[in-house]
Amino acid sequence: MDSQKIITRFAPSPTGFMHVGGVRTALFSYLFSKKNNGTFILRIEDTDKAREVAGSMEHIIESLKWLGINHDQGPDIGGPNAPYLQSERLESYKKYAQKLVDTGYAYVDPYTEEEIEKLRQDAEDKKQPFLYREHRKDDNNIVWTGLNQTLRFKVKVIKRYEWNDVVFGKLSAGVEALDDFVLIKSDGYPTYNFAHVIDDIEMKITHVMRGQEFVSSTPKFLALYEALEFDAPIFVSLPHIIGDNGGKKLGKRDGSKNILDYRNDGYLAQAMFNFLAFLGWNPGTDQEIMSHDEIVQAFDITKLQKGGAQFNDIKLNWFNREHIKRLSLDEQTKLILEFLPERIKNYERCTDEYIKKLTPIIVDHISVFGEVTMLGEMGEWDYFFIKPIYDEKMLVSPKTKLGSNAQDKVNDYIKNILSILKNIPENEWDLDNIKMKVMDYADKNGKGDVLWAFRVFLTGKEKSPDPFTVVNILGKDFLGL
Repeated sequence: MDSQKIITRFAPSPTGFMHVGGVRTALFSYLFSKKNNGTFILRIEDTDKAREVAGSMEHIIESLKWLGINHDQGPDIGGPNAPYLQSERLESYKKYAQKLVDTGYAYVDPYTEEEIEKLRQDAEDKKQPFLYREHRKDDNNIVWTGLNQTLRFKVKVIKRYEWNDVVFGKLSAGVEALDDFVLIKSDGYPTYNFAHVIDDIEMKITHVMRGQEFVSSTPKFLALYEALEFDAPIFVSLPHIIGDNGGKKLGKRDGSKNILDYRNDGYLAQAMFNFLAFLGWNPGTDQEIMSHDEIVQAFDITKLQKGGAQFNDIKLNWFNREHIKRLSLDEQTKLILEFLPERIKNYERCTDEYIKKLTPIIVDHISVFGEVTMLGEMGEWDYFFIKPIYDEKMLVSPKTKLGSNAQDKVNDYIKNILSILKNIPENEWDLDNIKMKVMDYADKNGKGDVLWAFRVFLTGKEKSPDPFTVVNILGKDFLGL
């Protein structure tokens, strides 16, 4: 297999939204194939029609595209192994099922569902594990027609299986892991246990990456590969993603949200790509912030971790903030404009160019662009658009030592600073010049009290960006100078 071209796949079921566990599986499969100049296939396992959710396939494709996990073959782009929907591959499953019937590895289930349930209940009452193979009928001569019949795999040899997993090393399972499992249901659709093996055979998948919960089912898959006389692929079992509370696998029911909700909340695709890559893998260096191509080049399947990886929102926000810093000013501004609330957009001063001036200040206060909406709705930056309303007493610093006439003094500070600013020619109006002239006055008149009053006068807030930056952006016209 070492000489073969690497072919990996991501094969989700269209039963709802994509969450981080599924996306990480897709990401690792993608990274391994791209690192080795291989092929990455998207296949949709849609044979459980009762659980299928309309629009899920489109959601899966959109999620992967947003993150830059681009497949080489799939239901939306086609490819040499089409079709890529299991529901359109039924003839293939029937062909392999017939082969198993012909070689004595499959038979029609003679029991009704009620009878099987009674057998299962009897085993439970006796506190014994239920194994269907122990109730197999030797005189079963029912001919398989493929119509309204349940077809089961027949375990001919009860033995212990051993196999090597890239992540967990040498694994094994005893005879209790083998049973006569269903291949094709009475509705004509194959089970996951059967269909994915046939698809992997036909698509020549070399490495199967999936969650570690499938380890216990691997003996069934190995028995099926043997019966069909095909070599099994290399198995790469990925450890669970653990929630913030630790110890519990993160799942849809445990708060793992729709991956596209992160996009809607203002997370960057490259930040999520970077963050997910580090959930169970590490390049072995101190570098954490990496681009898409850097991660592809650094990815090493032997460095996948055995232990569960913890999903941490604080860490994700850190990744996102670091990636925001890597964006150009124009890119940052474009995203801020997308998330800016209407109440801000309705201000007369709100133009694209003006927001570009505010971008460094806004970026300095956010970890995700969704916070632009929240902070904008709260009026965090209103003073850049309209003159603030505040109690004049706020101009006096809580730490002032100006005494009983403090209010008169701070009012004079403001008048004097405005006079200084008015005398700055338009062609000399820049941050450095403003800061030099105002600081010269502040140093001579009590810096703490002067700058406190200046900040409050401009913003109406006790905390804000430095007043020199604010006044430089506001400009002389806005201040009436």
